[in-house]
Amino acid sequence: MAKSLGELASTLGCEIVGDPDASISAVATLALGQPGAISFFANQAYSEALRNTKASAVILAEENVSLSPTNAVISSNPYLAYARIAEILYPKDLFEGAIHSSASVAKSASVAQSAYVAAHAVIDEHCVIGEHVYIGPGVVVGPRCNIDAQSRLLANCTLVQDVSIGKRSTIHSGAVLGSDGFGNAMSDSGWVKVPQVGGLSIGDDVEIGCNSTIDRGAIGDTIVGNGVRLDNLIQIAHNVVIGEHTAMAGMTGIAGSTVIGKRCMFAGQTGSVGHITICDDVVIGAQSYVSKDIREPGIYVASFPAEKDKDWKRKVVRFRNLADLFRRVGKLEKGKQ
Repeated sequence: MAKSLGELASTLGCEIVGDPDASISAVATLALGQPGAISFFANQAYSEALRNTKASAVILAEENVSLSPTNAVISSNPYLAYARIAEILYPKDLFEGAIHSSASVAKSASVAQSAYVAAHAVIDEHCVIGEHVYIGPGVVVGPRCNIDAQSRLLANCTLVQDVSIGKRSTIHSGAVLGSDGFGNAMSDSGWVKVPQVGGLSIGDDVEIGCNSTIDRGAIGDTIVGNGVRLDNLIQIAHNVVIGEHTAMAGMTGIAGSTVIGKRCMFAGQTGSVGHITICDDVVIGAQSYVSKDIREPGIYVASFPAEKDKDWKRKVVRFRNLADLFRRVGKLEKGKQ
Protein backbone atom coordinates (compact mmCIF):
# COMPACT_ATOMS: atom_id res chain seq x y z
CA MET A 1 0.00 0.00 0.00
CA ALA A 2 1.77 3.14 -1.25
CA LYS A 3 1.21 6.52 0.40
CA SER A 4 2.73 9.91 -0.21
CA LEU A 5 5.17 11.11 2.42
CA GLY A 6 3.01 14.18 2.97
CA GLU A 7 -0.06 12.04 3.63
CA LEU A 8 1.80 9.90 6.17
CA ALA A 9 3.28 12.90 7.94
CA SER A 10 -0.08 14.67 8.06
CA THR A 11 -1.69 11.62 9.68
CA LEU A 12 0.92 11.77 12.44
CA GLY A 13 0.95 15.56 12.75
CA CYS A 14 4.64 15.68 11.78
CA GLU A 15 6.58 18.20 9.68
CA ILE A 16 8.55 17.27 6.57
CA VAL A 17 11.87 18.47 5.24
CA GLY A 18 11.92 17.47 1.57
CA ASP A 19 9.43 16.25 -1.01
CA PRO A 20 5.89 15.62 0.33
CA ASP A 21 4.99 13.80 -2.91
CA ALA A 22 7.62 11.09 -2.42
CA SER A 23 5.93 7.68 -2.67
CA ILE A 24 6.38 5.38 0.33
CA SER A 25 5.36 1.73 0.08
CA ALA A 26 7.57 -0.09 2.58
CA VAL A 27 9.59 0.20 5.78
CA ALA A 28 13.24 -0.78 6.04
CA THR A 29 16.34 -0.41 8.15
CA LEU A 30 18.69 2.44 7.38
CA ALA A 31 21.24 0.03 5.94
CA LEU A 32 18.77 -1.84 3.71
CA GLY A 33 16.56 1.09 2.76
CA GLN A 34 15.88 1.54 -0.96
CA PRO A 35 13.79 4.04 -2.95
CA GLY A 36 10.16 3.74 -1.83
CA ALA A 37 11.07 2.77 1.74
CA ILE A 38 10.98 4.76 4.96
CA SER A 39 13.24 4.16 7.97
CA PHE A 40 13.86 5.80 11.33
CA PHE A 41 16.86 7.09 13.28
CA ALA A 42 16.73 7.05 17.07
CA ASN A 43 20.22 5.92 18.12
CA GLN A 44 23.48 7.77 17.44
CA ALA A 45 25.22 4.43 16.98
CA TYR A 46 23.55 4.30 13.55
CA SER A 47 24.83 7.70 12.37
CA GLU A 48 26.94 6.20 9.60
CA ALA A 49 24.02 4.08 8.39
CA LEU A 50 21.90 7.23 8.29
CA ARG A 51 24.46 9.13 6.23
CA ASN A 52 24.63 6.27 3.71
CA THR A 53 20.97 5.26 3.56
CA LYS A 54 19.21 5.00 0.20
CA ALA A 55 15.72 5.08 1.74
CA SER A 56 13.29 7.64 0.34
CA ALA A 57 12.66 9.08 3.80
CA VAL A 58 13.84 8.85 7.40
CA ILE A 59 11.94 9.66 10.60
CA LEU A 60 14.13 11.48 13.09
CA ALA A 61 14.28 14.17 15.75
CA GLU A 62 14.62 17.81 14.69
CA GLU A 63 18.21 18.09 15.95
CA ASN A 64 19.27 15.29 13.57
CA VAL A 65 17.73 16.64 10.36
CA SER A 66 21.09 17.91 9.11
CA LEU A 67 22.45 14.33 9.17
CA SER A 68 19.82 13.03 6.75
CA PRO A 69 20.77 12.66 3.06
CA THR A 70 17.11 12.16 2.10
CA ASN A 71 13.61 13.37 2.91
CA ALA A 72 13.02 13.73 6.64
CA VAL A 73 9.93 13.35 8.83
CA ILE A 74 10.45 15.24 12.08
CA SER A 75 9.20 13.59 15.26
CA SER A 76 10.04 13.89 18.94
CA ASN A 77 9.59 10.11 19.15
CA PRO A 78 10.89 8.60 15.89
CA TYR A 79 10.32 4.97 16.88
CA LEU A 80 6.68 5.62 17.79
CA ALA A 81 6.14 7.51 14.54
CA TYR A 82 7.72 4.61 12.65
CA ALA A 83 5.32 2.19 14.36
CA ARG A 84 2.31 4.30 13.36
CA ILE A 85 3.47 4.51 9.74
CA ALA A 86 4.15 0.76 9.61
CA GLU A 87 0.57 0.16 10.78
CA ILE A 88 -0.68 2.23 7.84
CA LEU A 89 1.57 0.58 5.24
CA TYR A 90 0.95 -2.96 6.50
CA PRO A 91 -2.70 -3.21 7.57
CA LYS A 92 -3.96 -6.45 9.07
CA ASP A 93 -5.47 -8.93 6.63
CA LEU A 94 -9.20 -8.55 6.23
CA PHE A 95 -11.52 -11.55 6.39
CA GLU A 96 -15.19 -12.29 6.02
CA GLY A 97 -17.10 -14.15 8.68
CA ALA A 98 -17.08 -17.89 8.09
CA ILE A 99 -16.52 -21.25 9.76
CA HIS A 100 -14.31 -23.66 7.84
CA SER A 101 -15.87 -27.02 7.07
CA SER A 102 -13.12 -28.86 8.98
CA ALA A 103 -13.54 -26.78 12.16
CA SER A 104 -15.36 -28.26 15.17
CA VAL A 105 -17.80 -25.97 16.98
CA ALA A 106 -19.78 -27.22 19.97
CA LYS A 107 -23.56 -26.79 19.86
CA SER A 108 -23.53 -24.71 23.06
CA ALA A 109 -20.88 -22.30 21.68
CA SER A 110 -21.86 -18.89 20.31
CA VAL A 111 -19.89 -17.61 17.32
CA ALA A 112 -20.64 -14.17 15.86
CA GLN A 113 -21.48 -14.15 12.15
CA SER A 114 -18.60 -11.74 11.49
CA ALA A 115 -16.05 -14.05 13.17
CA TYR A 116 -13.75 -16.32 11.17
CA VAL A 117 -12.92 -19.84 12.33
CA ALA A 118 -10.13 -21.45 10.26
CA ALA A 119 -9.40 -25.03 9.30
CA HIS A 120 -9.18 -27.64 12.06
CA ALA A 121 -9.91 -25.17 14.84
CA VAL A 122 -11.92 -26.39 17.83
CA ILE A 123 -14.46 -24.32 19.74
CA ASP A 124 -15.58 -26.19 22.85
CA GLU A 125 -18.73 -26.05 24.97
CA HIS A 126 -20.17 -22.77 26.29
CA CYS A 127 -17.66 -20.54 24.49
CA VAL A 128 -18.53 -17.07 23.20
CA ILE A 129 -16.69 -15.76 20.13
CA GLY A 130 -17.30 -12.04 19.51
CA GLU A 131 -17.64 -9.84 16.45
CA HIS A 132 -14.77 -9.89 13.91
CA VAL A 133 -12.71 -12.34 15.98
CA TYR A 134 -10.15 -14.39 14.03
CA ILE A 135 -9.55 -18.00 15.11
CA GLY A 136 -6.56 -19.37 13.20
CA PRO A 137 -5.83 -22.87 11.89
CA GLY A 138 -5.52 -25.54 14.55
CA VAL A 139 -6.49 -23.24 17.41
CA VAL A 140 -8.16 -24.95 20.38
CA VAL A 141 -10.60 -22.92 22.45
CA GLY A 142 -11.49 -25.01 25.48
CA PRO A 143 -14.71 -24.90 27.49
CA ARG A 144 -16.14 -21.68 28.94
CA CYS A 145 -13.86 -19.27 27.09
CA ASN A 146 -14.94 -15.79 26.01
CA ILE A 147 -13.16 -13.88 23.22
CA ASP A 148 -14.26 -10.30 22.69
CA ALA A 149 -14.47 -8.28 19.47
CA GLN A 150 -11.57 -8.05 16.99
CA SER A 151 -9.19 -10.26 18.91
CA ARG A 152 -6.97 -12.65 16.95
CA LEU A 153 -5.84 -16.14 17.93
CA LEU A 154 -3.11 -17.24 15.54
CA ALA A 155 -2.35 -20.76 14.39
CA ASN A 156 -2.09 -23.56 16.94
CA CYS A 157 -2.46 -21.56 20.13
CA THR A 158 -4.54 -23.14 22.91
CA LEU A 159 -7.01 -21.79 25.43
CA VAL A 160 -7.36 -24.67 27.88
CA GLN A 161 -10.45 -23.54 29.78
CA ASP A 162 -12.08 -20.59 31.58
CA VAL A 163 -10.16 -17.93 29.67
CA SER A 164 -11.57 -14.47 28.98
CA ILE A 165 -9.87 -12.27 26.36
CA GLY A 166 -10.80 -8.63 25.79
CA LYS A 167 -11.06 -6.58 22.62
CA ARG A 168 -8.33 -6.29 19.93
CA SER A 169 -5.91 -8.65 21.64
CA THR A 170 -3.51 -10.92 19.74
CA ILE A 171 -2.40 -14.38 20.86
CA HIS A 172 0.50 -15.75 18.82
CA SER A 173 1.14 -19.29 17.67
CA GLY A 174 1.91 -21.93 20.27
CA ALA A 175 0.82 -19.90 23.28
CA VAL A 176 -1.02 -21.90 25.96
CA LEU A 177 -3.43 -19.94 28.14
CA GLY A 178 -5.49 -21.17 31.08
CA SER A 179 -3.47 -24.31 31.84
CA ASP A 180 -3.18 -25.75 35.35
CA GLY A 181 -0.95 -23.85 37.74
CA PHE A 182 1.84 -25.66 39.61
CA GLY A 183 -0.03 -26.47 42.80
CA ASN A 184 0.97 -29.50 44.87
CA ALA A 185 0.69 -30.42 48.55
CA MET A 186 2.99 -32.98 50.17
CA SER A 187 1.48 -35.98 51.96
CA ASP A 188 3.09 -38.95 53.67
CA SER A 189 2.80 -40.91 50.44
CA GLY A 190 3.89 -38.15 48.05
CA TRP A 191 2.54 -35.15 46.19
CA VAL A 192 -1.18 -34.40 46.03
CA LYS A 193 -2.29 -32.17 43.16
CA VAL A 194 -4.18 -29.05 44.26
CA PRO A 195 -7.14 -28.52 41.91
CA GLN A 196 -6.86 -25.30 39.92
CA VAL A 197 -10.39 -23.91 39.97
CA GLY A 198 -9.85 -20.29 38.92
CA GLY A 199 -9.77 -18.68 35.50
CA LEU A 200 -7.61 -16.37 33.40
CA SER A 201 -8.70 -12.83 32.54
CA ILE A 202 -6.87 -11.00 29.74
CA GLY A 203 -7.70 -7.37 29.00
CA ASP A 204 -8.07 -5.27 25.84
CA ASP A 205 -5.19 -4.60 23.41
CA VAL A 206 -2.96 -7.30 24.90
CA GLU A 207 -0.33 -9.14 22.85
CA ILE A 208 1.06 -12.52 23.94
CA GLY A 209 4.02 -14.01 22.08
CA CYS A 210 4.70 -17.45 20.65
CA ASN A 211 5.02 -20.39 23.06
CA SER A 212 4.30 -18.30 26.13
CA THR A 213 2.22 -19.86 28.90
CA ILE A 214 -0.15 -18.30 31.42
CA ASP A 215 -1.76 -20.46 34.11
CA ARG A 216 -5.31 -19.96 35.29
CA GLY A 217 -5.80 -19.23 38.97
CA ALA A 218 -5.73 -21.80 41.72
CA ILE A 219 -8.47 -19.85 43.54
CA GLY A 220 -9.73 -16.75 41.76
CA ASP A 221 -8.28 -15.55 38.46
CA THR A 222 -4.89 -14.84 37.00
CA ILE A 223 -5.19 -11.30 35.58
CA VAL A 224 -3.41 -9.63 32.66
CA GLY A 225 -4.36 -5.94 32.36
CA ASN A 226 -5.15 -3.83 29.32
CA GLY A 227 -2.31 -3.07 26.92
CA VAL A 228 0.15 -5.63 28.34
CA ARG A 229 2.87 -6.88 25.98
CA LEU A 230 4.42 -10.31 26.51
CA ASP A 231 7.25 -11.58 24.33
CA ASN A 232 7.86 -15.18 23.25
CA LEU A 233 8.71 -17.94 25.75
CA ILE A 234 7.33 -16.33 28.90
CA GLN A 235 5.87 -18.20 31.90
CA ILE A 236 3.23 -16.54 34.09
CA ALA A 237 2.14 -18.69 37.04
CA HIS A 238 -1.25 -18.96 38.71
CA ASN A 239 -2.88 -15.95 40.39
CA VAL A 240 -0.33 -13.47 39.08
CA VAL A 241 -1.69 -9.97 38.45
CA ILE A 242 -0.01 -7.87 35.72
CA GLY A 243 -0.92 -4.18 35.61
CA GLU A 244 -1.86 -2.22 32.51
CA HIS A 245 0.76 -1.55 29.82
CA THR A 246 3.47 -3.62 31.48
CA ALA A 247 5.89 -5.30 29.03
CA MET A 248 8.06 -8.40 29.43
CA ALA A 249 10.84 -9.62 27.14
CA GLY A 250 11.54 -13.24 26.27
CA MET A 251 12.22 -15.97 28.83
CA THR A 252 10.83 -14.00 31.76
CA GLY A 253 9.27 -16.14 34.49
CA ILE A 254 6.88 -14.84 37.15
CA ALA A 255 6.06 -17.11 40.10
CA GLY A 256 2.59 -17.53 41.56
CA SER A 257 0.58 -14.77 43.26
CA THR A 258 3.02 -12.02 42.29
CA VAL A 259 1.32 -8.63 41.83
CA ILE A 260 2.97 -6.40 39.23
CA GLY A 261 2.01 -2.75 38.76
CA LYS A 262 1.30 -0.63 35.71
CA ARG A 263 3.86 0.37 33.05
CA CYS A 264 6.58 -1.94 34.34
CA MET A 265 9.25 -3.33 32.01
CA PHE A 266 11.02 -6.66 32.43
CA ALA A 267 14.08 -7.29 30.26
CA GLY A 268 15.00 -10.73 28.95
CA GLN A 269 15.51 -13.70 31.28
CA THR A 270 14.21 -11.88 34.34
CA GLY A 271 12.21 -13.56 37.09
CA SER A 272 10.51 -13.16 40.42
CA VAL A 273 9.66 -15.27 43.42
CA GLY A 274 6.01 -15.67 44.30
CA HIS A 275 3.79 -13.72 46.68
CA ILE A 276 5.54 -10.38 46.25
CA THR A 277 4.36 -6.97 45.04
CA ILE A 278 6.11 -4.78 42.47
CA CYS A 279 4.82 -1.21 42.26
CA ASP A 280 4.07 0.84 39.14
CA ASP A 281 6.82 2.12 36.81
CA VAL A 282 9.55 -0.37 37.70
CA VAL A 283 12.22 -1.51 35.21
CA ILE A 284 13.94 -4.85 35.83
CA GLY A 285 17.27 -5.28 34.01
CA ALA A 286 18.21 -8.35 31.98
CA GLN A 287 18.75 -11.60 33.92
CA SER A 288 17.78 -9.93 37.18
CA TYR A 289 15.94 -11.79 39.91
CA VAL A 290 13.37 -10.11 42.15
CA SER A 291 13.23 -11.73 45.58
CA LYS A 292 11.24 -9.22 47.63
CA ASP A 293 8.68 -6.42 47.30
CA ILE A 294 9.62 -3.36 45.25
CA ARG A 295 7.76 -0.34 46.58
CA GLU A 296 9.57 2.52 44.82
CA PRO A 297 9.57 3.16 41.04
CA GLY A 298 12.95 2.96 39.33
CA ILE A 299 15.46 0.73 37.58
CA TYR A 300 16.59 -2.45 39.35
CA VAL A 301 19.50 -4.56 38.07
CA ALA A 302 21.35 -7.47 39.66
CA SER A 303 23.18 -9.60 37.13
CA PHE A 304 26.76 -10.49 36.14
CA PRO A 305 27.74 -9.93 32.49
CA ALA A 306 29.89 -12.63 30.87
CA GLU A 307 33.65 -12.26 31.16
CA LYS A 308 36.75 -14.38 30.68
CA ASP A 309 36.63 -17.66 32.54
CA LYS A 310 39.84 -17.09 34.50
CA ASP A 311 38.71 -13.63 35.63
CA TRP A 312 35.35 -14.97 36.83
CA LYS A 313 36.99 -17.87 38.73
CA ARG A 314 39.32 -15.44 40.47
CA LYS A 315 36.34 -13.38 41.63
CA VAL A 316 34.48 -16.48 42.83
CA VAL A 317 37.42 -17.33 45.08
CA ARG A 318 37.26 -13.82 46.53
CA PHE A 319 33.50 -14.12 47.10
CA ARG A 320 34.04 -17.32 49.05
CA ASN A 321 36.58 -15.59 51.27
CA LEU A 322 34.34 -12.62 52.07
CA ALA A 323 32.85 -14.16 55.24
CA ASP A 324 36.30 -14.84 56.68
CA LEU A 325 37.41 -11.33 55.72
CA PHE A 326 34.42 -9.78 57.53
CA ARG A 327 35.22 -11.79 60.68
CA ARG A 328 38.84 -10.68 60.64
CA VAL A 329 37.93 -7.03 60.09
CA GLY A 330 35.38 -7.27 62.91
CA LYS A 331 38.03 -8.57 65.32
CA LEU A 332 40.42 -5.79 64.32
CA GLU A 333 37.75 -3.14 64.89
CA LYS A 334 36.89 -4.55 68.32
CA GLY A 335 40.57 -4.50 69.24
CA LYS A 336 40.76 -0.76 68.53
CA GLN A 337 37.81 0.05 70.76
